Amino acid sequence: MRRIVLAAVTHGAAVVLGFALGVYFLPVLTAPDSPTAENLQGSAQGALFAADFTRDLRGSDLLHWGEGRISVTATQIVHEGRLAPGPDYKLYLVKEFVAHEDEFLPVKSAARRIGDVKSFDGFILDLPAGIDPADYTTVLVWCEAFSEFITAARYR
Repeated sequence: MRRIVLAAVTHGAAVVLGFALGVYFLPVLTAPDSPTAENLQGSAQGALFAADFTRDLRGSDLLHWGEGRISVTATQIVHEGRLAPGPDYKLYLVKEFVAHEDEFLPVKSAARRIGDVKSFDGFILDLPAGIDPADYTTVLVWCEAFSEFITAARYR
């Protein structure tokens, strides 16, 4: 009986570990190629606003972080840097700076979702028609699947 319990515990732990690793690595394995440095730099030209993602925000941690430069043009948001890999990342524009999920959740309904972040070594996202980045102050990356704050940067 003891052997059966031990086998169940060890096999159960292996399944849980495998699932956790799958959740972490699947987005990395299925991510499209990141834009080239030339594409990122070209798209960032003429930016109206710029800011930096940093790892030292209250909501960022070992598994949820971003670093690098964010450039906001009239038509695009460009990230030159890295994000911790994860599933179901979304980019939002927010009217006030937030640095943690407990600050973002109350204002999420007023935030404007820009699009899906599918690459972790830089991205370029087009702004939807009718969005004026001057109406907002902050770019935020959010994990929709787990309601996790990843990073944010105040650009004005």
